[in-house]
Amino acid sequence: MKALENLRGRLAELADLSAVQMLAGWDQLVMMPSQAGPARAEQLGTMARVIHERETSDDIGEWLTELDGAELSELDRDIVRIARRDWERARVVPEELAVELARASADGQEIWQRARAEDDYAAFRPALERNLELARERARCVALDGQSMYEALLSDFDFGLRADELRDVFGALGEKLPALVSEAQEHSPRRRLDVPVAAQRAAVESTLARLGVEHTSWRLDVSTHPFSTQIGLDDSRITTRYGDGGVESLLSSLHEYGHSLYERQIDRELARTSLSGGTSMSIHESQSKLWENHVARSPAFAHVLSAELGRGGFAVSPADLHATLVGVEPSEIRVSADPLTYPLHIILRFELELALIEGELSTADLPGAWRDGMHRLLGVEVSGDALGCMQDVHWSDGAFGYFPSYALGCLIAAQLWEAMESDIGAREDGLRECDVAPIQAWLGENVHRYGRRLDTNELIERATGRALDVEPFLRYVAPLAGRPGAAA
Repeated sequence: MKALENLRGRLAELADLSAVQMLAGWDQLVMMPSQAGPARAEQLGTMARVIHERETSDDIGEWLTELDGAELSELDRDIVRIARRDWERARVVPEELAVELARASADGQEIWQRARAEDDYAAFRPALERNLELARERARCVALDGQSMYEALLSDFDFGLRADELRDVFGALGEKLPALVSEAQEHSPRRRLDVPVAAQRAAVESTLARLGVEHTSWRLDVSTHPFSTQIGLDDSRITTRYGDGGVESLLSSLHEYGHSLYERQIDRELARTSLSGGTSMSIHESQSKLWENHVARSPAFAHVLSAELGRGGFAVSPADLHATLVGVEPSEIRVSADPLTYPLHIILRFELELALIEGELSTADLPGAWRDGMHRLLGVEVSGDALGCMQDVHWSDGAFGYFPSYALGCLIAAQLWEAMESDIGAREDGLRECDVAPIQAWLGENVHRYGRRLDTNELIERATGRALDVEPFLRYVAPLAGRPGAAA
């Protein structure tokens, strides 16, 4: 029917425009000359204006009205359902606000990179304040009946997620993790390795190649903050960063690989529709955390990483490398945190951004609140704002409400891993040989292929047979504290 044909055509056009927008954002963070920031902000603002005009037009509303009650295939019903949700949510945001949000995001990232490098929070604060006020303004537009401003922003990343649900989940973690952390510091202390950057780079590139990352449809680059983006069906871009003496790059590269694999294994008939892309950031982060925690940090896969480091000129035993990757030591840096303390970093960010959005915390008081929270939750003293409240890119990007997905991702990843091993057996023997094809296939069938057809909770229940549960994650980290649980 003509209305469906027109709707699909518009959705395809919007997908193409969004891909170009993402390409410009990727270039800004990876390759763009530093002085090009102001011009890029204007370019991204123009793209946001064009996209907003096309995604909120009356035409879409008319097509959706014509399709009410029409006999459609199951796929087309899902396309229409999610298109209606997106249209209604975008339509309440004024065009000028959408444009200003895009400009502020681009400006904020440029300012953040400079301020972080100079440990200068005062230089970053005006950009943060601008992003914060714009986020509040957007939240007032999109909030549904009964939603707080913060919950309205959460829905950008995980539709329907409620702050009370997060308080319950994070409350359970906050009660149980500190005791495990204390025990794990004795049982599984962090070990240090002095891995040269050249060896890290060689190991990352060769390990990713063994996972299927090839140059004809992937890119691997370096950025201040690791990220991934999918420009097209066969255009996956991931970044990592290399630090002198560390092993963070081994983990972050597998983390970003998990994001990209998700996008690559979405059913191709969903491409350029309202159903393309991951269904939520909590599911997206579950995919990255599954590859980071359950693959890269497994004792079996340490044999793979050890061999690749050796080929890069750095000799280390699998046992020593594994101890380094899972050893527990509270630190001030989220992305290099061990798997046990990591959720505590997210709980802090959730508390702070909730207070910022609701007006209970000022940007002037943020550094102090950050230091207090790090001491309370992790017993860590913060060395400076660059490694404190400016260590992450998200608030400079205006992404308020994103952080909870990281902790939720840890929980969902553990739950998916248990379900997968129940279905296809333990993965240790395969991981020792870098045989990840069964993992890729199970995820493709049970998680990835759906795209946005299933929301978070329905997807979890279909893949695992039960609702979201903190216990699989607690079983995963328990051996680090010397307690019985899943294999560490």
